[in-house]
Amino acid sequence: MERLNENISITHTININERKGIYVSGVQKIESFDKEEFLLDTNMGYLSIKGENLEIIKLDTKDGVLSIKGVINSLCYIDTNKKGKDKSSMFDKLFKWQY
Repeated sequence: MERLNENISITHTININERKGIYVSGVQKIESFDKEEFLLDTNMGYLSIKGENLEIIKLDTKDGVLSIKGVINSLCYIDTNKKGKDKSSMFDKLFKWQY
């Protein structure tokens, strides 16, 4: 998927409403999503949202805002180093490769 908006200068915020919905700002790209997990590229790193019956309610590509409804079970930042200091890929960080 292509980036939502390259010029997003929005603060990254997350609001969860009684684990029934979530509002995320600062979203640059939706990497993947299904009913159990969303993987988002935000201006603060990759964010994994896991839950049940997740679905997009609102997607504003201009402002980088995403609203999701469903049962929210967990949030996890995968990559917080967006400044280019560490060139390893997201998968290298997820899996410890042994040669």
